[in-house]
Amino acid sequence: MSVTEYDVVIIGAGVSGLTAGAVLAALGFKTALVTTGEPTACLSTGCIDFCSRDKNPLQALQNLPPEHPFHLVSPKLIRESADNFQTAMKEMGIPYAGSLYENRNVLSALGTFKTTCLVPATMRAAPQSGEDALHIITFTGLKDFYPSYIISRRRNTKFSVYDAGVSSTMGIAAHFEDNNFLESFLVWLKGENISADKLAFPAVLGLGSAVQIAETIALRLGRPVFEIPTIPPSMPGRRLFNALKNNYRKKGGTIYWGWPVTGIEKSGKIIEAVSTASRGRPNSLNARAFILATGSFVGGGLVAGKETITEKIFNLPVHVPGPREAWFNNDYFSFNHGIGKAGIIADSKLRPKGSPWENIFVCGGILANTEILKNGCGHGLALATGHAAAKSCLEYIR
Repeated sequence: MSVTEYDVVIIGAGVSGLTAGAVLAALGFKTALVTTGEPTACLSTGCIDFCSRDKNPLQALQNLPPEHPFHLVSPKLIRESADNFQTAMKEMGIPYAGSLYENRNVLSALGTFKTTCLVPATMRAAPQSGEDALHIITFTGLKDFYPSYIISRRRNTKFSVYDAGVSSTMGIAAHFEDNNFLESFLVWLKGENISADKLAFPAVLGLGSAVQIAETIALRLGRPVFEIPTIPPSMPGRRLFNALKNNYRKKGGTIYWGWPVTGIEKSGKIIEAVSTASRGRPNSLNARAFILATGSFVGGGLVAGKETITEKIFNLPVHVPGPREAWFNNDYFSFNHGIGKAGIIADSKLRPKGSPWENIFVCGGILANTEILKNGCGHGLALATGHAAAKSCLEYIR
């Protein structure tokens, strides 16, 4: 068995895990991140929601129920997590717009508004009301984007269709990275003689150069340009994940990709190592502390049975919101499904309550009582609790 020593091992490669890892690696700690594959961040809009229940996100956070895990993070650390994120993303080439003091809207693929806080710079020019005249550019065969939905909800909105030669979001985004393709597209676009206030695109304007591509189109057409997130998986979510991953690696962190955790090694109240498998070869990753950031049900951090919900890595106690019949509301589209409260209850140091182990910390979507859809607090919660877990882990190992 291969044995490797680290200061901290993080399980999960989502926003919270990569954030915690970057904080610790930047301080010089030997940090490893273990993941079975791509996280749910790749399915997201790429926007950072802190709390969408009020125009002022920080004010909205104060009004969350007392059991919400956002209350485990100080306002100072929440602001620090947002500032650090925006600094890191600018360094990675995908700057974010917005602040913690005001929520904003982005236009969805269905023509409705999504309330969020920090948005990719390619969405900065998104309309905040229904008044702007828009012209939407879509692409032949693209199945993840339906401009007719948007037009049915907005007056003064038209659309044009361009044949990019491919029909997938990834394929079109890759084409936009080619200067020859971009120039041919711009020639066609100018010929459309568009007079609308703003130009809207599905989020396909490049892989890693979306900001520069959007700015080039805006400059050549003489009007603001913005992206609209497509139906998942979306390019902004993938850009966010790639940027967080690259930032973590730049800070000196190690990633073990496609290494599922198969067991743990323990002594007394201490977890000493996690066992993983890679190409059939067992490995042992030893560490002084561990951060669990495996997400909720979609990410695989929690598994629901007929009557119980389990955490599958450390078998931590899981808060179950009543009997199974209370887990789901009769209205499928309701934000009040009881299952939204399931998860790990943490103490003030982001340690799991009721756990026999003293060197485990938890963060992100696996935390209990988040009700992420109801409160609009997805990636913002991941950033803040990822920072907080890293700080508590730092205190512990020091």
